[in-house]
Amino acid sequence: MTFEEFVAARLGALLRYATALTFDPHHADDIVSEVLVRASTRWRRITRMDQPEAYVKRMIVNEFISARRRSAKVVPMSHEQLDSAAAAVDPHAGLPERDALMRQVSALPRRQRAVIALRYFEGHSFDEIAEILGVRPSTVRVHASQALARLRMDVTTVGENR
Repeated sequence: MTFEEFVAARLGALLRYATALTFDPHHADDIVSEVLVRASTRWRRITRMDQPEAYVKRMIVNEFISARRRSAKVVPMSHEQLDSAAAAVDPHAGLPERDALMRQVSALPRRQRAVIALRYFEGHSFDEIAEILGVRPSTVRVHASQALARLRMDVTTVGENR
């Protein structure tokens, strides 16, 4: 498969994947664009791997987590902008519970958000996530546990404020 064929076939899925990590379609587009530029120069080596798409997804996660991204000046989208962008892609975007959960997940630290996206959006096992992130499975479980505990705490706090 050529690089152009790969991009034509998988660009939409890669953008959805990056959007699940970033919760910002514009930032996701930037990350995917940057990763695809780098992947194009290494494509011959990447295609020799068992799962080239998995490698590209790992590149996306690494780019999302990297320090370069944190130090870059990013203008965050307002909740209204994010909601309208999500509504165009997600038929469940208007559900209040889903919107609240998306905001809570987007407030998680980057590694925890990556673990949640890989586990519940992509359906990866803890071992697969550990391989993608280049960490031990126990580290992935800790990130998942901390993220879920924080989400549960946020849900409880929101419920008490009603």
